[in-house]
Amino acid sequence: MPVLLFMLLVSILNPVVSHKTCDFPAVFNLGDSNSDTGGYASAFTPPTSPYGDTYFHMPARRFSDGRLIIDFIAEAFGLPFINAYLDSVGTNFSHGINFATAASTIRLPISVIPNGGFSPFYLGLQYSQFEQFKVRSQMIRKKGGLLASLMPKEEYFSKALYTFDIGQNDLGEGFFSNLTIQEVNASIPDIINKFSANIKNIYNLGARFFWVHNTGPIGCLPYVLTAFASAEKDPAGCLKPYNEVAQYFNLKLKESIAQLRNEFPSAAFTYVDIYSVKYSLFSEPQKHGFELPFVTCCGYGGEYNYSAAVLCGGTITVNGTEIFVGSCDNPSVRVVWDGIHFTEAANKFIFYQISTGSFSDPAVPLKQAFQS
Repeated sequence: MPVLLFMLLVSILNPVVSHKTCDFPAVFNLGDSNSDTGGYASAFTPPTSPYGDTYFHMPARRFSDGRLIIDFIAEAFGLPFINAYLDSVGTNFSHGINFATAASTIRLPISVIPNGGFSPFYLGLQYSQFEQFKVRSQMIRKKGGLLASLMPKEEYFSKALYTFDIGQNDLGEGFFSNLTIQEVNASIPDIINKFSANIKNIYNLGARFFWVHNTGPIGCLPYVLTAFASAEKDPAGCLKPYNEVAQYFNLKLKESIAQLRNEFPSAAFTYVDIYSVKYSLFSEPQKHGFELPFVTCCGYGGEYNYSAAVLCGGTITVNGTEIFVGSCDNPSVRVVWDGIHFTEAANKFIFYQISTGSFSDPAVPLKQAFQS
């Protein structure tokens, strides 16, 4: 039995045996807007105020009022925030790099920005960027000088934590392309196959520690609730058939992670059930210190304070008066930031829940999940 797998089993079966924590020297992230720290903003139009106001006190190229889960992950390991690969101005990649961009999908989308709503930086392209970065960063390090210090050391690529949070937009693309629920479900096996293929490619480049988020309850988010208002709701108020698609995606994703463990026993794969944590914010908000979970904090109009016609940070003219779409008074007790993404408060809550290992497979804490 490989040493890494043995130690993982020991930790799972008898967690008291070892309390060694992981000090990853770097984090490499691939994903969509749930973990985008500046990729979309570098390539397209950056989010404006009040985005970022809660923590950064200015727009911080993230689709939230503050920090994302990936930011809390970096902080947990004592690392600076992970800079975006596409951000070319004053960027330090010595502690990791973020290939995520908002609106990204696993599969190549049918239509991309500016002719459609999805990012051209789908997962396959993010992998290609990583492949190039690994080679070019080491060329720069060998040359020495100031730029060398801004690149990760060669050994970091095998010691880093590789994080993934992507898939929501693949489902959204199907829903908003007027596919039926059955048709979107039918597309999921191919989406997961594409995901697994990219994981294998990244493994072949030296990655060994994988932290994979499943997709969240898309049927609880205002942008879906308003677009498909006639769909059946569950007791919490979420759209049941849309969440069932997300659950099927997660089932197939978990199966694929199990297959990857069998295929690559020298690597550690952690599947993180972020769906359950996020859903609890909608089903039991008061229990966790939140209120009005379905009402958008930074939005305008309707039951969910959300309209696709005017988004957070925009302006709308009502009865001759121009109205700025700004933040609610207290984002710290709200779940949904802009109708699509979560508030910093929600992200922080989600991070602390998943970092304990209670929602992971294997069920070990973030800092003890991958012992070498």
